[in-house]
Amino acid sequence: MPKRILYWFRNDLRLHDNEGFARAVADADEVLPVFVFNPDWFVRLPDINVCKTGAYRTAFILESVADLQRSLKEKGVDLIIRMGNTARILAELAEEIGAEAVYASKEVTQEETDVESDLSKLLKPLNVDLEFFWMATLYHVRDLPFYVSRLPNQFTQFREQVEKSATVRELIPSPATIVSVPDIFAGELPTLETFSFVAAESQQDGRAAIRFKGGESVGLARLNAYLWEADLAKTYKETRNGMLGEDYSSKFSAWLSMGCLSPRQIYWELQRYESERVKNESTYWLVFELLWRDFFRFTALRYGTRLFKPSGIKYDLTKRGNRDLVLFQQWASGQTGIPFIDANMRELNETGYMSNRGRQNVASFLVKDLGVDWTWGATYFESLLVDYDPCSNWGNWNYIAGVGNDPRQDRYFNIYSQARRYDEQGSYVKYWLPELAAVPADKIHLVSNLSADEQTACNVMLGDTYPLPVINPNHWLTEEKHR
Repeated sequence: MPKRILYWFRNDLRLHDNEGFARAVADADEVLPVFVFNPDWFVRLPDINVCKTGAYRTAFILESVADLQRSLKEKGVDLIIRMGNTARILAELAEEIGAEAVYASKEVTQEETDVESDLSKLLKPLNVDLEFFWMATLYHVRDLPFYVSRLPNQFTQFREQVEKSATVRELIPSPATIVSVPDIFAGELPTLETFSFVAAESQQDGRAAIRFKGGESVGLARLNAYLWEADLAKTYKETRNGMLGEDYSSKFSAWLSMGCLSPRQIYWELQRYESERVKNESTYWLVFELLWRDFFRFTALRYGTRLFKPSGIKYDLTKRGNRDLVLFQQWASGQTGIPFIDANMRELNETGYMSNRGRQNVASFLVKDLGVDWTWGATYFESLLVDYDPCSNWGNWNYIAGVGNDPRQDRYFNIYSQARRYDEQGSYVKYWLPELAAVPADKIHLVSNLSADEQTACNVMLGDTYPLPVINPNHWLTEEKHR
C-alpha cells in the first residue's frame, strides 16, 4: 500500500511557502488535503449577542478555501471539504485511507490547541503520527535568540534581539506535482446560508477602502500591486496612519490572517524591492509591522489563556471593567455622539475593516472613557474584523487595556487630539457620518458644542439626527491645555 499522509489545512490556505504541505507531498506517495469547517466558529455569543465569526470573515474564509481548491485542482488534486467536529472527522479520514500521519500547521491559542490535543488522542489508538509545522510568523520559533519562556516583555527589546541574532528563512517552493488519495468523496463548499447568514450581510458598503476577497491568488496580486504596480512601499511610513482610501496602508492583514499570504513571502519581496527600486525607512517599516505580528504570536504562545482573560497577561486582577450593555451597544453601533469614534465604528460595521489608528482610538474610548470590560470590545472585533487574528487582536486589546506588555502605564488616547491630528478637515468623519456633512471642519470633532442656531445652519439636530454624547467631550480640551 502506498504511504499516505493526510494534510489538514487550517490558517495556512496557500501553496506558496507552505512547509507542512510541501513536506507532506515530499514524504508520502499520496496526500489527502482536507479542510474542516467547525460549527463552533459560528456560534452566537450570549453576552453581547454577536456571532463568533461574522458574515464578513465567513465570506473571506469561504473565498479563501475556494481559491485553494481551485489551485489544487490545477495540479490534479481535489480539496476534501467537511463540516463538523474537526478532530473526529480528521481521525476518521486518517483511518479510512490508512494514513501513516497527519500533518498540519501549528497554532498557539487555546481553541486551536484544544483541537490539536483532541486529534492527538484520537490518532494514538490508530497508530497515526501527528506532526505540526511552524509557519505563521516571519521568524521561525526555533530561530529566536531566546526561549519563548524568556520572551522580552517589551516589543523594542524583542525587535532588537531578533534583528541582531536571527535570520528569516528562505521560502519553501510550491509542490510541482501532487498525487492524491483516490476515491474519496470531496464534499461541497458550504455557503453563507449554511451558517445562517444571507449574502447581503457579507456585502461591504460601497464606501469600503478595499474589497477584501479571500484567497492566495488575490493576496499575491495585492502584494504585487502594492509593491510593484503602485510603488507604494517607499512611502508607507508617511501614509500608514491614514484613514481614507485603499493605499494609505498595505492591507495585507486579511490575507495574512488566513495564511493566504506568507509573511516570509512579503519579506523576500520587500528585499527584492529594496534592491531593485528603493530601500528606505518606509520599506523597513513594513518589516517592522511584521515583527509586531510575530511579537503578539510569541506572546500568545508564552502566556496562553491569560491573553483572553480580563486580568490579561499581567494577571492584574484589579482591572475590572463594567458590563453596561447599553453603553457597549452605543459604542458598537457608532452612536456615542463622539464623531471620530462613531465614524470608525460605522466603517467597521459596514465593511469589516478599520484602520490601525481607528482601532487604537475606539478601543481606548471603550476602556478608558466608558470603563467597559475590554474583553467585550475584543470579542466584537473578533466577530466583525475580516482580518481577525487572535494573537494580534487580543494582544492589542491587552495593550490598550493596560494588562498587556506596554512599557507605558495606563496608555490613554485623547480622542479630540487624535481626531484633529489624523482627520484635521473632518473628511473621514463626514465620509462615514454624512449627517454631519455641513458641519465646519473646526466644529466637526466637538459637534455636541454646536449652538441651536449652528445646528440649524448645519442641518443637524443633536439628539435626533445625531446622538447626544455619552460623555462630556470637553474634558479633552482641558487635557490638551495641561499637556
